[in-house]
Amino acid sequence: MNILGVSCYYHDSACCLLRDGDIVACAEEERFTRKKHDYDFPSHAIDFCLKKGGISGKDLDWVVFYEKPFLKLERIFVNLINTFPRSHRLFPEILWAWIKEKLWIKIRLARYLGIEEEKILFLEHHLSHASSCFYPSPFKESAILTVDGVGEWATCTMGVGKDKEIKILKEIHFPHSLGLLYSTFTAFLGFQVNEGEYKVMGMAPYGKPRYREKMDKLVKVYPDASFELNLDYFAYPYSLTYPYSRKFIELFGEPRKREESHILDPHYADIAATIQKFTEELMLKLAHKLYEETKLPNLCLAGGVALNCVANGRIIRETPFKNIFVQPSAGDGGGAMGACLYVYHALLGEERRFVLENVYLGEEYGEEEIRKDLEEEGIAYHYFEKEEELLEKVVDDLCEGKVVGWFQGRFEFGPRALGNRSILADPRKKEMKEIVNRKVKFREPFRPFAPSVIQERVKDFFEVEELYPPLKFMLLTFPVKERERENIPAITHVDGSARLQVVSEKDNPLYWRLLKKFGEKTGYPLLLNTSFNLKGEPIVNTPGEAISTFSRSGLDVLVMGKFYVKK
Repeated sequence: MNILGVSCYYHDSACCLLRDGDIVACAEEERFTRKKHDYDFPSHAIDFCLKKGGISGKDLDWVVFYEKPFLKLERIFVNLINTFPRSHRLFPEILWAWIKEKLWIKIRLARYLGIEEEKILFLEHHLSHASSCFYPSPFKESAILTVDGVGEWATCTMGVGKDKEIKILKEIHFPHSLGLLYSTFTAFLGFQVNEGEYKVMGMAPYGKPRYREKMDKLVKVYPDASFELNLDYFAYPYSLTYPYSRKFIELFGEPRKREESHILDPHYADIAATIQKFTEELMLKLAHKLYEETKLPNLCLAGGVALNCVANGRIIRETPFKNIFVQPSAGDGGGAMGACLYVYHALLGEERRFVLENVYLGEEYGEEEIRKDLEEEGIAYHYFEKEEELLEKVVDDLCEGKVVGWFQGRFEFGPRALGNRSILADPRKKEMKEIVNRKVKFREPFRPFAPSVIQERVKDFFEVEELYPPLKFMLLTFPVKERERENIPAITHVDGSARLQVVSEKDNPLYWRLLKKFGEKTGYPLLLNTSFNLKGEPIVNTPGEAISTFSRSGLDVLVMGKFYVKK
């Protein structure tokens, strides 16, 4: 049985192919179009998934869209009417967008895939999120928490998953949204919404939450962990220009200009620390309440806010939950995976068999394709017949302070590079943080870097008690052991923490061997790992894109398969 899950028309359009309960392929549209957070109809991602599955559209049994467009349109029009006349400028823009494409998703899918419209199903947005984290988890039963900007009406849900069934217990509805609250501060701090939230999280440890008391004017949190935003401070219900109001500016001062967002200003760092701390506190309250109501030891998380790895780390350390699973593509892209899994298990009643052990679900390229692109660009290369010799050379380069572009196998599904489309550097060299930020990635100097560490040695360097599943996906932050902070400064954030990726030999044998070999030479089986892209661009997909990024950046070495290129 072939089921195709699709998400699009908000941000991070994606496609997922499920066959007989197993994931065959998943990919975001941005990887093919090179438009970061591409929200358009995911024709390229669909084509890739079908090709990977060796099928055409006519071989699909079901196609499921990750939300219900008409229910979402209802919320939009109710909101526009409730905020009129301030929302009058939005009417023509939103109406045109929906008439042009969003209302016709069923027809477009049917025509593009060449299937009957009766094969196309629709699932509520937050149910797709809930499915995306519960069904691929290792848990037979779990509490479920989804938190994002907004779906149709819901912005936050609490639920329970048991075997093949998911039950939503509580919802919080728009315009009251933790995701939109965080995005409002993202815009205020001069970053791009749905793109710069990571930057706010990275900036927060440089400041102090001095304005925590002011947050109580913005948000009222109730004993049951539900919350309401004071809408006097927000403009997102009626404006696409700025999400904050004049009253918000009176409370926090003038917003930072976009062109100044790379500067680490103490005032704005304190604001970043304030919203980050508030988000952590509210996520903790939601998790505590969910445990109180379910008494289940396991927690599954999804929705864009679930990408806040600092909050995730606190949840597993400070709540009664014993284990946690976070959907690696927790935002809208992951909704495509959740949608097809829900149809297979909840609607069709098929048994669960798939556990998401890794996210190497994208396209891959063979040696002939890599060789062809290198030769077409006239780039000299060395081909290593033996992988061990290649690994030894790369380890020597890293120890010499070189920065390596690492391109192997299938690209990762989700926003993290996990060893197949990565930029690597020596974590022991303090200067590597500045070099990679400024000369390679061309991004803000305060952005932290994550370490990849072999599974067998993670507890030697980090304050981790258990190997929680999200550690595979860079979704939890833990303290670096105090005695090691000066030894691996390039991956130790200013607050002494690190966002870990734990690598097992089973999940990624080549990358694991590289880390192990680096450890054999240095005593540290871990590397600085960041995504293989430049600021403002998606992570590379093809060998040609890797070559282009290598040529336009301060990378010293490029490794694609067994091909080695050095500047």
